[in-house]
Order: sequence, then structure tokens, then C-alpha cells
Amino acid sequence: MSIERPQYGEYASPEEQRARAGLPPLGADPVASAPEPAPTVSRPTASSAPARPIGRLVTLVLLGFGLVNVLSSIPQFVNMASTLNDSMQMIGIDGEFTNYAAARTWGVVAVVVLLVGYAVTAWLSLRQLKRGRSAWWIPLVGFVITMSLVSGCISVVMFSDPAFTTGLLTPPVE
Repeated sequence: MSIERPQYGEYASPEEQRARAGLPPLGADPVASAPEPAPTVSRPTASSAPARPIGRLVTLVLLGFGLVNVLSSIPQFVNMASTLNDSMQMIGIDGEFTNYAAARTWGVVAVVVLLVGYAVTAWLSLRQLKRGRSAWWIPLVGFVITMSLVSGCISVVMFSDPAFTTGLLTPPVE
């Protein structure tokens, strides 16, 4: 034997149901018995508050500069052994860079990190601009984070080469 339970509001009278819903009683003047509307706070939306034009311009210029930097850096990272050999010569380290396998592997890793870092930075910046928010700081933070990771990739290659580490640890001859 199952006992049927009442449905929601089944025992409430129509007046009680209207009172719970915040509606005026049946037969009452709706204008006279209407409650005072609560004050609302209007918030700017993406369409009503666009980003400042100068901030938008700065963001786009920084993204453009970043794109040029990424595209011009790819050849150096792909050919990192030659780049590091030239760097050793410029800072006065005798010897030749010999860790070609690590340079090739970490150069590709650096390119991937660079591309992903730029893509994430551009996506976040454009998303903020689309929402009408300030985004000039995102390319700067993205640059710092991405270049820190890329510098780590380069450091692994530099310090794994015996000629490079020997040259750094040997005091210059005067």
C-alpha cells in the first residue's frame, strides 16, 4: 500500500500561492498593490564599455612586435648549434660548440614553446579586447613567461656543451 504524497502547493489556497510568488491578491488593483521595485545596479557590458582606444592600440602593437620577434627567432632556434658557436666567438670563448644533438632537440622545443606562448598570449589578449577590458599588460606578461621558458631551453644546451662550460669557468688570460 503506497501513500500518495501531496504535490507542491496542493494544500495552499490560490491566495497563499499568489502571496508566496509575490503577486497581488486576486481581484486587487495590480498597480496599487505592486511592490516597489528594488534598485538595480547597471554594469557596463562589452558593447557599452569598449576598451580605451590607446590601450587597444598598445595591445595590438605589442602583439605585432611579438609576432615579428617569434618569426625572426625561429631560424636561430632551428640552427641553435651555429648560433651558439657564433655566441661563443663573440664572448671570447675559445673552442667550438659540439653538442649538436642537444642543440637540435632543444632548439625544436624552444620553437614550440615560443609558438605556443605567443598563441596563448594573443588568444588571451584578443579575448580581453573582445570583452571590452584592458589587455595591454597581457603581451608583456606573456613575453616574460615565454622568454623565461625559452631561456631555460637554451641554457640546457649551453651548459651541456663541454667547450662552453670550460670557457665560462676558465678565467680570461690577460
